[in-house]
Amino acid sequence: MSNIHGLYHRRLDPLPPAEELGRIHFVGIGGVGMAPVARVALERGLPVSGSDIKRTPTVDELEHDGAIISLGQRPENLDGVDTVVVSTGLRADNVEILAAKERGLRVIHRATALASLMVGRTSVLVAGTHGKTTTTSMLAVALTELGLDPSYIIGGEIGATGLSGHAGKGEVFVAEADESDGTFTHYEPDIAVVTNVELDHPDYFESVAAVYEAFKAFVDRIKPGGTLVACVDDPGARIAIEHAHAKGITVLTYGISAEADIRITDVAIASGSSKALLAGDIDLNLNMTGRHNVENAGAAVAVLSAFVDRAAAAKALAHFTGARRRMELIGEVGGVRVYDDYMHHPTEIAATLAAYRELAGNGRLIVAFQPQRYSRAQAFLREYGAPLGAADLVAVLEVYPGSGEDPIPGVTGSVIARDVPLPAEQVVFEPETANVPGLLADWARPGDVVVTAGAGNVTTVGPKVLDLLRRRAEIQG
Repeated sequence: MSNIHGLYHRRLDPLPPAEELGRIHFVGIGGVGMAPVARVALERGLPVSGSDIKRTPTVDELEHDGAIISLGQRPENLDGVDTVVVSTGLRADNVEILAAKERGLRVIHRATALASLMVGRTSVLVAGTHGKTTTTSMLAVALTELGLDPSYIIGGEIGATGLSGHAGKGEVFVAEADESDGTFTHYEPDIAVVTNVELDHPDYFESVAAVYEAFKAFVDRIKPGGTLVACVDDPGARIAIEHAHAKGITVLTYGISAEADIRITDVAIASGSSKALLAGDIDLNLNMTGRHNVENAGAAVAVLSAFVDRAAAAKALAHFTGARRRMELIGEVGGVRVYDDYMHHPTEIAATLAAYRELAGNGRLIVAFQPQRYSRAQAFLREYGAPLGAADLVAVLEVYPGSGEDPIPGVTGSVIARDVPLPAEQVVFEPETANVPGLLADWARPGDVVVTAGAGNVTTVGPKVLDLLRRRAEIQG
């Protein structure tokens, strides 16, 4: 049977505060989207239960913090439950979803549960095809440094703390608003951020025009008197800006364009750091590299200016050191630095590899890329090759399937590998993930930067590369 796409995407109107949801049960509580919502509910003292198919460190942590968690999904797990929280990836024939319907329980989407947690707070929702996780993480760290103790929910983890969710005592609640299934229209933001807009989820959106309409609907949810923060440099974000203007919504723009309200100039990128000037000659110093991260910081300063002056906002951002799987250094052996990165869209790959090129300096850039989801790979199959050509050596893995997806004939990593504009000896299609660590370790030499990239299980490759390099160094030593 199909997943629950479209079945529980209706938002509750009026939106109740989370305290009125009773005992909340999360189906698939250990998932990357569910876990931080459950964590914030727990930290708020709400009764939480959940189920998952296997025990993971995340499940253990939530259980330790007070969640009642069942391994395996059964109707009896819903005994005493008032509200059941589901996500788009679940199947419609999930036994707990069917039981909840039979019992007449309130069944809501994860996005509605998050929106309920935000009731009564000053809500900041960060949306966009790229940069959501980094920008939301920047805001969480900066607001904390400013003493505002925010609540936050992020689609990744803050690098320095490993946290993806926290219930703060302050008035501000920052969250990542994922457009992938259209449920970001469940939110009612005081401040909405749009970093950029393009097609990234062809399994849900039939065209880029449909994506634009979804972002317009997101803008329409901004509360009266609220603000849209958006990148004036991005054509898709400009559509959101124009829509907000037409609706009489206050707009604050950022970017390198002369028309930006918060203009970014004098960008200087170095290995591990970035510098820029913001409008009003405000120094921006980041402990991370990449022009795209400078732009993300521009978005963060625009949001933070609602609470503090811009100079204080820029200073607070200097404490941010990155998000997990976003240019994350996982180790260095013998002068070879190994990074792991979530980049999975052609535009994202181009921007991020430009930053890695800065990091590599005189060394070579080695990339292992794993396309993720057959539907996405099909949509962008002939667009991946060109940006991967920014590397010196490239290994392309086989497509990592999305939940419930079947292979699509002709959609394979071998097509992507053939399109990489490098000499044939510098590009390899390697369908067996288990063979990739050895390949990368064989290629690497002192001064090189190795990047494992994608949204699938490629993240397991980097640690194995480091282990191989260590063992070889010990043998040679």
